[in-house]
Amino acid sequence: MKKSNKLYLILALITATVISCQENEYNTFDSEYKAVNIWVGSEVSTLDSTTFNYSYYLTKDSIMFYARLIGQLPTEPQTFTLEAYEGNLEDAEGSYEIGQYTFYADEYMKEFPIYFDPLKLKDTSLFKESDGYIKFRLKQEGEFVAGADKYQTIHIVLKNDLAKPDTWDEATYPNVRLSNYFGSYSEVKYKFMIQEIGKVDFKVAYNMSKEYDEVSNTFASYYAKFLKNLMILALEEYNAAHPDAPLTDEWGFPVTF
Repeated sequence: MKKSNKLYLILALITATVISCQENEYNTFDSEYKAVNIWVGSEVSTLDSTTFNYSYYLTKDSIMFYARLIGQLPTEPQTFTLEAYEGNLEDAEGSYEIGQYTFYADEYMKEFPIYFDPLKLKDTSLFKESDGYIKFRLKQEGEFVAGADKYQTIHIVLKNDLAKPDTWDEATYPNVRLSNYFGSYSEVKYKFMIQEIGKVDFKVAYNMSKEYDEVSNTFASYYAKFLKNLMILALEEYNAAHPDAPLTDEWGFPVTF
């Protein structure tokens, strides 16, 4: 290829690259462009969906999502809202709570909550036999527009099933019965433990050196003693905060550890 032809080719590639960069920079830096990416997962990765299980909670809890501002950093508070647009909207109505979410000056990425309350679920039998779901998106109002295609939807699977752990009353070595530490089983007690400990269907084992193994979802037996004391203190705090309605199980008996 002649030198002149090579030169023209190089110039053409440089020009195309500059134009492409300019087009991309418009969405990122132009002061008139303001979009919000939303997703569940982590700061650096996304999940197609996440799950809220009503049966794991006694009171209101949340699913956290990430939001990232595309455009210039705000110099004053800027607010966006979500809307539920698809799924079991009628069944879940009233049991979830979305509000206004705000970026403050110089913020561009934050975690925000979507609240769910099992006490406000219309029918306690909902989502026990089959899962439901609900999808949220940016509400098209104000100054923000939806972000990139991959970051326009939050998909939450709805469940409402709670099973007694297999190792609560019977366990084979090296596992230990959960009843050795937490007493007799009740659904209310188990929900309270899930809220305080943050683990579901966990096991306890004798032969562990570290406190908790994430792969097997197992606590060391020595750490289970700490968890028992943690639950005793948490129960005392709960009952002190609810003197007229201390925690009772599904049969009306006081929850104990």
